[in-house]
Parts: sequence; C-alpha cells; structure tokens
Amino acid sequence: MDRRILIVGAGVSGLTTAHVLSIEGYEVVVLADKDASQTPSVVAGALWEWPPAVCGYHSDVESLERSKSWSAVSYQRFSELANDPDTGVSLRKSHFYFHNLIETSDKELRKMRELRSHVAGFVHSPELIIENGINLDLGLADAYSYLAPVIDTEIYMEWLREQLIQARCSFVQRRLNGDLRDLEDDLIREFDACAIVNCAGLGARELASDAMFPLRGALVRLVNDGSSMPRVDSAHCISHDESIAEQNMIYVMPRGKDRLLLGGIAEPDEWDTEIDLANNGEVRNILDRCRRFMPALQNGVLDTTNPVSVGLRPSRKRNVRLGSEPGCRIFHNYGHGGSGFSLSWGCATEIAELVSAEKTQPKS
Repeated sequence: MDRRILIVGAGVSGLTTAHVLSIEGYEVVVLADKDASQTPSVVAGALWEWPPAVCGYHSDVESLERSKSWSAVSYQRFSELANDPDTGVSLRKSHFYFHNLIETSDKELRKMRELRSHVAGFVHSPELIIENGINLDLGLADAYSYLAPVIDTEIYMEWLREQLIQARCSFVQRRLNGDLRDLEDDLIREFDACAIVNCAGLGARELASDAMFPLRGALVRLVNDGSSMPRVDSAHCISHDESIAEQNMIYVMPRGKDRLLLGGIAEPDEWDTEIDLANNGEVRNILDRCRRFMPALQNGVLDTTNPVSVGLRPSRKRNVRLGSEPGCRIFHNYGHGGSGFSLSWGCATEIAELVSAEKTQPKS
C-alpha cells in the first residue's frame, strides 16, 4: 500500500507520470475512461516548444514561469529518446517566424533569449524566411530556428504504454463520476493506494470542480513523400495572435516518414470534434492559409486515410495546475492546454518529487 499510486487519466500527462513513478519504484495503477489511443494526446501536433505555445491562451504569469523548468526537463528527456527510433521521437529543425523584428517586442526577445540556452542548433536570422521558401507577400520580418523534439504521437503513446506494461503497471478502464475529494477514501481502499494523481485533463472539470474549457484544434494531413510536392523535413510555425479575431496560427510539421501536418485553429469552448474539410470553413482555411504561407504546398495531396484530426486541448484560465490537494492524498497534474507533450516529463518529475516528499513527512 505504501508504494502504490493511482493515476487518473491515460493521456500523455497520465502515462508519463505513471512511467516516472514506476521508475522511482512505485507500483502504479492507471484508471481512465478511455484507452490511451483514444485520448486527445494521440491527435496532438506534439512539437516541443518553449512556453508559451504557438496555439496561444497560455498567459498566467505564475504558471508560465513554472512551465519553463518543466519544458527544459522535457527537452532533455525527449532528446535522449530521439536516439531510439522505437519511441517515435525525432529531432528536427523547427522554424518560427515573426511579423516584426524580435528586438521590438520585449516578450518575444525575452522568450528567444531564454530558449536559446536550452536548445541545440539555435539560429536567429531573417534570411530563414527566404531560405525556406516562405511567401514574401506575408510581410514577415524575422525568424529563428533550433533543433526541437517532434513526437509521432501514435507510436510514442504506444511506446509509453508498453513501458508501463513491462513495469507491471495495471490498467483499469472506468469512468469516475463526482469530485475526487469525495471519492478519495473509497478509491484509496479499493486500490490499496497511498496517493492519487489526477491527470484527467478536461475530466478535471468534474473531478476537481475546476473551470476547465476545451481549446479546439484541428490538423490537416498531406502526403509528404516527395511525389506531389517537395518533401518538407522541418517544422514551420507562426504563433496564434489572440488580438486578431480570425484564426491565424500557422503550423507545418512532418509526421513520420511520409505525412505532413498543417495547422491550425485554437477555438475556446468548442466541444464538437465532428468537423472536417467538408463541413467547417475554419478547417478549410487551415489548408488555404498554409499553402499561401508556403507556396511549395500548393500541389500537395490530402492523406485520404486520415485527412483531418481534431482534438480538444485541456485548458484552464490559470493554465497548469500541479501540486497537492490540501488535507488529502490527492495530487494534480492537469490544465496543460496545447503544451501537454512539451511539459510532460518536467511535470511528471515534479509530481514524483512531491509524492516522495509527502511520504517522508512525519505524521501528526
């Protein structure tokens, strides 16, 4: 009982937390209403970023400061995993473009100076706009690039799950109803656990009585085998500008050996995931916007097996909640929005430290 942890949630935060705790010697049970393959994590773009993420809506000052250390830990761990092709993690050049010179924005200048000390291959040059064939009519003025972890989510989530199976982690598929504080004693008894870690994402809306909201995203998939357009081997991004009413994020990223992901949208409080190129103008605009941004994509062919992926980023106004529930044996790790992968290893590591510290505290 002293070494068993119940993890609620089977997305990237839940499985990564379970993995880190299992390495620390804990016996882990993962309880979730969906298998990992059905979580929003599988349809994520999953490009590592220094906070805040390009999808926007990461503005809480305290959470952003904490997120930087989590992101740095994750970069190191993903860089190590990139040496093993079975993980689905690779390091690719990733380019970020700006409408104004970075030096004219305190926010962007600070972010650039912070991230360059944590990444490999950093280059800051407006010449990247021309070198990468970006449409000059967009009026972009500046750019930088670095080597960033890119995660093939289907492969990676299955790899994580397999690591847990090898560590003899147990999986229970079941939906929990109500507030975890009310369920705590029954769950502790049922699973003989010493603690519960809430990694339920949007499920924290009920389980933690928190004002979670979805930030709907969508990705359009093209064939990227060099047959219909030049092969794209690096990532290209323009961050979402929340001050503009229209969807304006641009996200071009290789996925696996022969697919290319185009994004994106960031739509708060939109729950419907049954949108596609046929029934949603914003999804069609993704394709138009990315083709205008990178003219080489004009003749790109849609991936007919899976042309559009839609997911709900688990968001909250104060961004990530990570810590213990006062007076309970409950810990929280949720609210990552569009940064679930970028923060996953850092958050999981801190949760493991908190759980261990709690267990070593003298009992009153």
